[in-house]
Amino acid sequence: MAEEVFMDIPQVQKMSEAFGNFGDILQGVNKVLEMTIMVLRTTAFVGLVGGIAVERYLSVIKPRVEKMAQKMLELQGDLQGAINNYQTGDESGSRRFR
Repeated sequence: MAEEVFMDIPQVQKMSEAFGNFGDILQGVNKVLEMTIMVLRTTAFVGLVGGIAVERYLSVIKPRVEKMAQKMLELQGDLQGAINNYQTGDESGSRRFR
């Protein structure tokens, strides 16, 4: 017997929006990190050795922030897709389990 699937669409929509907001915030952080890295590369901000050390540290963090921003936006898209599929009654996935 098939089980009924239920989705609280407003709650899932809120989650989707939250992931989108997180992604946007992380993209902003990524841009700030990029600008900071450029400034540290071109100036002697904390002295030669200190500036290089901070720049290297931020260069390690930046790709991780960028990747996390992409994941958050991907999750937002996935949740929106799930909502659309649920609302339109998409049965393509259920056919796999018959």
